Amino acid sequence: MKYSGIEWIGDIPAHWNVVRTKTLFRNHKDVVGDEADNYERLALTLNGVIKRSKEDNTGLQPEAFNGYQILREGELVFKLIDLENVSTSRVGLSPYTGIVSPAYIILKPQGDIHAPYAQYYYLSMWQREIFNHIGDDGVRSSLNAKDLLNVPIIVPTIKEQEAIANYLDSVCSTINQSINQTRETITQYKKLKQAIISHTVVSGIRGERGMRPSGIEWIGNIPQDWDILRGKVVLRILERPVEDNDGVITCFRDGEVTLRSNRREEGFTLSLQEAGYQGIEPGDLVVHGMDGFAGAIGISDSRGKGTPVLNVMDSTQNKRYIMYYLRRMAYDGVFLALSTGIRVRSCDTNWNKIKNLPFLIPSIEEQQEIADYLDEKCAEIDRLISMKEEFLVELEKYKKTLVYDYVTGKKEVPTA
Repeated sequence: MKYSGIEWIGDIPAHWNVVRTKTLFRNHKDVVGDEADNYERLALTLNGVIKRSKEDNTGLQPEAFNGYQILREGELVFKLIDLENVSTSRVGLSPYTGIVSPAYIILKPQGDIHAPYAQYYYLSMWQREIFNHIGDDGVRSSLNAKDLLNVPIIVPTIKEQEAIANYLDSVCSTINQSINQTRETITQYKKLKQAIISHTVVSGIRGERGMRPSGIEWIGNIPQDWDILRGKVVLRILERPVEDNDGVITCFRDGEVTLRSNRREEGFTLSLQEAGYQGIEPGDLVVHGMDGFAGAIGISDSRGKGTPVLNVMDSTQNKRYIMYYLRRMAYDGVFLALSTGIRVRSCDTNWNKIKNLPFLIPSIEEQQEIADYLDEKCAEIDRLISMKEEFLVELEKYKKTLVYDYVTGKKEVPTA
């Protein structure tokens, strides 16, 4: 082994070389122009380069594709803008010929380089957030083609490059299958949780009993002794004062309502504005005015302040039962049906609609039974989901370590 001269890599096999990317790749930007209709549209994703319909209007879209550039099969493509966002895709090897955004950087292999090996090398750079810090003491917001061409790359022999790429293809494919299966299991657990909530809040847990039509299409039959009341009878909107030292409360899509500092992730709130903050106390029922449709409904566990987009409420009934009932509305698409668009844009309008919705009201004793039952069932499912999510993290870490070890020569490809 010898020192590579690259801090994030360290030692490499003695016969491997270190060269600049420009030694092995050439950057080109062939604008498609009037030939745009003759090419399929491509996009760089976390799953590599995929075909994307020109009619797909997700995100920012061009008025025309004439300014797009041609990406050819076997070329590497990079997205090195907005580098602060470390969760987005950065590099891919294209299995197709098509057109891509002019913001991408395209490298054509030349010389003694096996493109699939190079993809894994640059992929490891992305996984370790190396692109963010190239040539700067702080986080870079973007890299241009010249910056990329000056990036050092470790070069084994062609035979070793091919062996490394083939081995990583095989092992990473197996890991990716496990990742996809685990994600599907998490999805099924979440659907099960929603199904249990949806069934329980309209049927109870007391077994067979007399039923009657609710008169509400999305509810169906309900126990005969249950009442139906409007939201304005069941709920009361709160307007609490704000203290100077209050932290910011966020209502997340998983139903947790807590201080933003308690969750190391971005919440689903409007941009924060000083004007209009409202106080929130532990035990308050909170419905997110924009993301309630996605399950952002819960009971606050903290004192703090929230933006006007949060509907902060009290109830004459068991608040945990009402919370689960509201989630049932979200899961069944009731909030979406009430919205003027995909999301409710005004929390005041949202409250005006919620207060006129029908609520199923069992006795207080039965509400407590239902809330306790759902607390237990949801906690059990959440525990299983958490275990699967931890397993996902370990799989991703293992794949990241595996790629790094082989593209830097820390490990040698096993021989039969």
